Amino acid sequence: MKNEGVFRFKQFEVSQAGCAMKINTDGVLIGAMANHSDPKNILDIGTGTGVIALMLAQRFSSASIKAVEIDSEASTTAAANFKNSTFNNRLKVENIAIAAFETDLTFDLIVSNPPFFVNDLKNVDKRKEIARHAEEDFFEHLIKKVSELLSEFGLFWVILPVKQAEILINLGLKEKLFVSQKVRVCSDNSKAAVRNVLCFSREQSKIVERNFYIYESLNVHPAEYKALPKDFFLAF
Repeated sequence: MKNEGVFRFKQFEVSQAGCAMKINTDGVLIGAMANHSDPKNILDIGTGTGVIALMLAQRFSSASIKAVEIDSEASTTAAANFKNSTFNNRLKVENIAIAAFETDLTFDLIVSNPPFFVNDLKNVDKRKEIARHAEEDFFEHLIKKVSELLSEFGLFWVILPVKQAEILINLGLKEKLFVSQKVRVCSDNSKAAVRNVLCFSREQSKIVERNFYIYESLNVHPAEYKALPKDFFLAF
């Protein structure tokens, strides 16, 4: 699948040139898991290479997708990846921080694989620091902006480490955004969750929770894991 920095998927290719953060499991999981019955407008916050937006374009063939990316080089790469895809007429990226993003649109589906380290040792690579580290008020600004941009029946999907996920859940309550689904991502059934995939909506309901395992034994993926990226990965 990988050749000279280009990842080849079944229906598109993704160059990682100039991107501080490369394609990773978190991005692929949220790109495949995030769901909505019929989204017309989709927003990808912190698009990086653009891989999540491209996955969503493949999955939702009638949706228009906007992406925002604060890093100028990553934004340029995402724009090129969008242009080179068969979905290019439905994809657009803007080089801007989500806090500064303005639009008259509301979005039926908002997705993000955001930076998540807060008050941790910062990366010596400044661009990786921006991609991976968040200031203390980042999540507060994020959920407020999502509340502004989410349509009446829209869904906000996000993947975060467990600690940061709990912070966002509590901040969501202040904005009247409620978790309807929580997927606990675990390495295997003997390990605690390392990530939570959360789905927020404006409707308060009982949370549907489940575990999702990466491995069932050494180097062996369970059927659910293998089924998730099968429409995207060449090897599946």
